[in-house]
Amino acid sequence: MKTINLFLFALVFVTIFSCKTNTKVDDSQVYNLNKSLLADKAIVASAHYMASEVGKSILEKGGNAIDAAIAVQFALDVCYPVAGNIGGGGFMVYRQNDGKVFTLDYREKAPIAATADMYLDSTGNADLSLSQLGHLAVGVPGSVDGMVEAFNKFSKLKDWKALVQPSIDMARNGFKLTESQASSLNSSKDDFVKANTTQNQFTISKNWSTGENLIQEDLAKVYEAIRDYGREGFYGGWVADSIVSEMQRGNGIITLEDLNKYHSTWREPVYGNYKDYKIYSMPPSSSGGILLVQMMEMLEDYDLKGMGFHSKEAVHLITEVERRAYADRATHLGDMDFYPVPLAELKDSLYCRERMKDFDPNKASKSEFIGHGTFKESDQTTHFSIVDAEGNAVSITTTLNGGFGSKVIVSGTGIFLNNEMDDFSAKPGTPNMFGLIGAEANKIEPEKRMLSSMTPAIIDKNGKLFMVVGTPGGSTIITSVLQVVLNVIEFDMNATEAVEASRFHHQWLPDFIMTEENAFSDELINELTSMGHEIKARGRIGRVEAILVRADGSLEGSADPRGDDHASGY
Repeated sequence: MKTINLFLFALVFVTIFSCKTNTKVDDSQVYNLNKSLLADKAIVASAHYMASEVGKSILEKGGNAIDAAIAVQFALDVCYPVAGNIGGGGFMVYRQNDGKVFTLDYREKAPIAATADMYLDSTGNADLSLSQLGHLAVGVPGSVDGMVEAFNKFSKLKDWKALVQPSIDMARNGFKLTESQASSLNSSKDDFVKANTTQNQFTISKNWSTGENLIQEDLAKVYEAIRDYGREGFYGGWVADSIVSEMQRGNGIITLEDLNKYHSTWREPVYGNYKDYKIYSMPPSSSGGILLVQMMEMLEDYDLKGMGFHSKEAVHLITEVERRAYADRATHLGDMDFYPVPLAELKDSLYCRERMKDFDPNKASKSEFIGHGTFKESDQTTHFSIVDAEGNAVSITTTLNGGFGSKVIVSGTGIFLNNEMDDFSAKPGTPNMFGLIGAEANKIEPEKRMLSSMTPAIIDKNGKLFMVVGTPGGSTIITSVLQVVLNVIEFDMNATEAVEASRFHHQWLPDFIMTEENAFSDELINELTSMGHEIKARGRIGRVEAILVRADGSLEGSADPRGDDHASGY
């Protein structure tokens, strides 16, 4: 498990909320992170200390979970630019304290000029460099519209400017880079240079240092426009003109019409039952919710607790469940507005049990022989979890797709743009940057939302809020959420233990179990290999942010120690 080094700094208080928020945040403590937190009333767990503190300050001022989520979403764009975004999109699951659940899809869309073959070369092969780096890789951003929608429908404070102002102050005053942030900026510099049409602070020839203060004046001006004009401050006016001009300089295809026409969508949540628990998550264009429900449905008949955490029996079973679910993902899942996704069939208990009929408890399946089911009648992201003092809960996963997205920074704005077009199937059977295979359901079409693995989830137990959870991680998102939930429900872990526990992943193709370093003992590896599994170790898998409601009604927040994540609360 990664050890978080604690640095001692002189106590210097920096006022980052100068207008209506009037809140002080101790920037010097950014490296003294709360990985595990117990609180009586409210918790925010996110990928960065400053964003969590922003959310906490909103809650303390009487805002609800939605108000805090809007402020955190915008703050992450400033202090976590590798994935926090207004140049990308995401998904929100919101549970009111009366048990009603709502989901908001503010995923990016393909531009109007997009075509199914736009990434194919003259020989008909997919050129994925075009969908991963540069202007042609960018989908129409949805984050700002999504936050406006959430504000209009559910805000308690009813003060939009108070939710945006912290990001203005943070961008203008700066924040201290962590070691991982400085390293990430430095390692991406060559791609910044390749992708950008003009010079900016991220393309200049310099090395970023740990503790260096990153000031983003251009981004502060963008947030002033969003503060003063709401949605129009991003999708209209000088900011929209800047995005379109950037597209034109770099041969991108997003136009003013694309920006004007973009709107996020409220959808019915995907839900399913597992013993005494009810799982709520996102429907397509996310694949995460349906696969999470499907996999838990497949697992319900098995005695995981009796097998034991990371026993050969449990790892084998979970791997085989993941294999079958991801095979279904490849064929049946896409944007529901464009393709008839068979949601009811995929999570039907009889169907899920039918998928496990060929499960052999002693032998690994081969993915080449595990196809999708049939019916009688279809790595940089970030997550944050919030529970407020009234018992409302928000689970949001948001992304630029790859680290810093397309690496394109809109000139004069400081906005990093996504490379979400790579999440479409550029060509059936061709894997994207995460190795995921797609088909007709996820082909490129104008104004279509690309399929995602993001899995923001909220879980009830016997009708009461039990857990809020989610993670970044590309194709590993769904399996990370699954395993953390199982760690709590089946293996009797608290939130901290569940999040810190090592993880593994299988996604049908390529056909091997991916594990974190040292996740499995040599004995377990030998046992799984003898069953026919191939094991490959890699670095960390996911960065889960989880909040667990304990038996006494108090809250336990866990921010993943795999990163600079932090939990704040009171």
